[in-house]
Amino acid sequence: MLEIKDAVAVITGGGGGIGLEMAKYWVQNGGKVVIVDIAAKFLEGAERELKDMGGDVLSVVCNVTSEDDCAKMADAAIARFGKINLVAPFAGIIKDGMMLSPDKETGKVTRKMSLDQFKSVIDINLIGVFLTVRECAERMINNNCQGLICLISSTGSLGTAGQINYSSTKAAMSVMPKVITAEFFRRGMAGKIRCVAVAPGYVGTAMVKGMDQKALEKIVSDVPIGRLIEPAEVASLVGELYRNEALAGEVYFIHGGLRLGSKG
Repeated sequence: MLEIKDAVAVITGGGGGIGLEMAKYWVQNGGKVVIVDIAAKFLEGAERELKDMGGDVLSVVCNVTSEDDCAKMADAAIARFGKINLVAPFAGIIKDGMMLSPDKETGKVTRKMSLDQFKSVIDINLIGVFLTVRECAERMINNNCQGLICLISSTGSLGTAGQINYSSTKAAMSVMPKVITAEFFRRGMAGKIRCVAVAPGYVGTAMVKGMDQKALEKIVSDVPIGRLIEPAEVASLVGELYRNEALAGEVYFIHGGLRLGSKG
């Protein structure tokens, strides 16, 4: 079993949401964190909050779609702490919309998802994860680090209407642990650097809790446990996946029993 105490986590999207909750969990358990975000103002508040908890924190402004930024971010983690033990690429966005929207009267398509709407989600949720993992894992190998790469998938990976962009990226997150584990296995490294993914359902972030309350009630009515998943519960699952060295190459759902219907 691995110990979180003194272990170093690199967390993108660390300025808020699940990323910040993961950083809090890590600090509470004696770990050190590198929080990464594109928004400096969010990072400043997150860093202050983590330091008030007694955390040893480095914050890095980074555009995860930039190779140079991701390389500098990984280098900064090694320069400050000398190691990386958890890679948590949690930065992500949504830009929902139907691929095609026919008019109810004429039956003709009047709107369609733009290339920018599709590609911007792919860039951050998929390319950004790839670059983060590639650069951090390279430094983990070169500095003889042991630990875990933990990706964020989603129940949306099973296919949600109106999320062809988002669901595609989360489906990719579901297969990546198998690919990375197989590659590391070929090189004799799979026992030292493991890769998994967690797949949350509806998580009670500030953004979700602040949405239209009637829409939120409809969402919660589909969840068997009758509530949203708390960000702290997702962070706790990641912590257990880190500790348990037998867990590798799989996706672990945390959705309160949610099942998606045929209409997504």
